[in-house]
This record gives sequence, structure tokens and C-alpha cells, in this order.
Amino acid sequence: MVDDGGSTGLLRDQYGVLPAGDIRQCLVALSESPQAVRQLFNHRFPKGLNETSKDLSGQNFGNLCLLAAEQITGDITSAVKLAGSMLAISGQVIPVTGDDRRLVITTVDGQVIEGEHQAELTELPSLRGAEISFDKNPTEVNPKAAQAIRQADVVVIVPGDLYTSIAPALAVQGVQEALQKVPCIIQVANLMNRSRHTANFSVADHAAEVERIAGIKLDYVLYNTEAPTEEALKIYARDGEFPVAVNQTEFAQATYQAIGKPLLSKTALQSHPDDPLANNRSLVRHSSPQVAKAILEICQS
Repeated sequence: MVDDGGSTGLLRDQYGVLPAGDIRQCLVALSESPQAVRQLFNHRFPKGLNETSKDLSGQNFGNLCLLAAEQITGDITSAVKLAGSMLAISGQVIPVTGDDRRLVITTVDGQVIEGEHQAELTELPSLRGAEISFDKNPTEVNPKAAQAIRQADVVVIVPGDLYTSIAPALAVQGVQEALQKVPCIIQVANLMNRSRHTANFSVADHAAEVERIAGIKLDYVLYNTEAPTEEALKIYARDGEFPVAVNQTEFAQATYQAIGKPLLSKTALQSHPDDPLANNRSLVRHSSPQVAKAILEICQS
């Protein structure tokens, strides 16, 4: 909910709405609508309405739909509910906060980085120990999100950019208190480290930062045991990105149970010629069925 870059940032600045990109992806993932409808919500306009207009260049149809829904309903939670009914989703997508906020990261040496997009561009190999906050306080949890967390049997903290995606959601006021009511919290560890922010982080390093920022103790950490292909690793290495290391010694000192499983996807990504972001998507990624199976095994144990 603090995304402020790219086409999402333009919509925020122009219309004063909250970011829709991650919400849209969650809605599409849970949609039981026909494939064509899901494709429609993910469609990105390659150019403007005419040769001179660039207004829609790079914009996503689903983001524009959520923009319209927020303007009609008056708030992001109602907008997401409306879009969810259009997509016939199973389950719920609930924004962690309805407050209009920008991310602020303060490093251990006092450097202040304002904005999620600016953080993405900041060339710091490690943000270990950084303070995660917002440009206005308090930033309060959406009551519906807090209720859903408190009532959950299991909360799964998913892979993603640690400091610009995962941490902001965990740092929202009220999330920590809600998480403390959950009987089981599972983190699915990242597969790859970026050259910025988490260079050389191990699985245990990621888990330690999640626990620090959220003020919680994880119950389980699920990590991958398969090696990516050499071809994929070479592509990542060009950008200084390498697999997240697994250090069994670090697990011995942890309070959570670390569980390793083969979790890599073997399916090639299907790109679309009209999507300018297609070439930037992850080559090394999780297999959703394998991750789901491993989580169910944990819950049933």
C-alpha cells in the first residue's frame, strides 16, 4: 500500500488514490472468472490513445478499473470488494491500511530514504537493521485486515522485496498486535537476493529481519532445497543477484522450525508482446502447488 513508482505512482499523484498494482495481482490470482477476464485485468496499454497522446502508455486496465471503483465507492476497501465481485474471486483481498502514506526507511547509519520507488533505486547492498516507518503517523491497520489476521488459523508471510514490499505491511500500527493472536505464522523464504538491500542474506537473515520489524516470533520458515539451472543463475549474476543461502548452523539457534522442500517452478513464463514488463519478471520462482502442499503438511502435522 506504499507503492509510488511507475504507472501506479502516476495514478497516485494525479488522482490521489491508493496504489492498486499488488491488489490487482492478488485479485486476479484468486479469480475464478474465465481466462479472458483475468487477462483483461492484467492488460497493459502499450501506447496512448493516438499518436500524440501518451496518457495510457504503460497503464494497466485493472489498475484503472480499481481507480474508477475507488472514486465511485469512496474508499479502497469498498473498491477492492467491488472489483473482487467483478472477478468472482474466492476468498478476500483486504488492504492492510486505508491511510495514504509514503514509505520512509532510516538506515542504521542515519541515512533517510523517502518513498518506495526511491528506495528501489538506492544502491545500498544491505538495509539490515533499518527502521521502517511512514511519512505521516499514525499509520493504522485497516480494521477488517486486523480482524482477518486475528481470526486466522495460519498466517503466511510470502516472498517478496523485504524492505519495500513485506516490511511496510508488517510495520503498520496494529499489525503486530493482530499477529500475536495467530497460533501459527509461516514465512516462505525468498529464492534470490537482490544486489540492493539484501545482498548475501541467508534464509535466517531474512527471517530475523521479519521478526524484528514485525515484533513477532515465526513458528516455521519454509525454504527451497533445489538448485536453479546454471543458465538462470548466470542471468541473475549479471545483475549481482545470487540465491539466498541456507545455513543449517543458523537454524540451530532459531526459535522457529526451518523446513526445506523442493519448491522451484519448472514452468516457463508466458510473456505477452504488449507487456513492456514481461522481460523483467522472475526466471527463478516458486511452484505455487509445491508451496501450498508444504504449507498444508505443516498445518496438518
